[in-house]
Amino acid sequence: MEARRSVLLVVDVQARLAPAIDGAAAAVDNNRRLLLAAQRLGVPVVVTEHYPKGLGATVEALQPHLAGATVIEKIHFGATREPGFVERLRSFGRPQVILTGMETHICVLQTGLGLLQAGFELALVADASSSRTPANREAGLARLRQHGAEIVTTEMVVYEWLERAGTEDFRALLPLVR
Repeated sequence: MEARRSVLLVVDVQARLAPAIDGAAAAVDNNRRLLLAAQRLGVPVVVTEHYPKGLGATVEALQPHLAGATVIEKIHFGATREPGFVERLRSFGRPQVILTGMETHICVLQTGLGLLQAGFELALVADASSSRTPANREAGLARLRQHGAEIVTTEMVVYEWLERAGTEDFRALLPLVR
């Protein structure tokens, strides 16, 4: 994963959905860490919100970190089925998508499968993605891995984006990974 080749895609981490998600607090915190790293390193961020009238907007804890992000309302479970979505991602000119979100076995899975089909390199951030049950989360991770996604962690992403120690970016982001 390289910062200059990546787009961070946060799927449906929404106010009315998150309380029902297993391990939601940790997943939200890891999304916060990824958003901060992306902002610092110039990685474009796309956030989806599935039917926000019913599920609410992105959780309040992430709202302060969405400056500059592209927020897309969707109705399809797989974001790639939304008109213009794939073209929007391609417009960044970056072949890698770093994927997170809720629920791993539904919207994240279907979005990830669509991204792979569209030819993107895909890394799913396991500790920033979850479902209502651990079994559903694990099934979503396994299926995406089977179809060619790399399964990674928040720290793996941040350190690979940084590439080396001893830089201003490293010093600024070190508190996120300690």
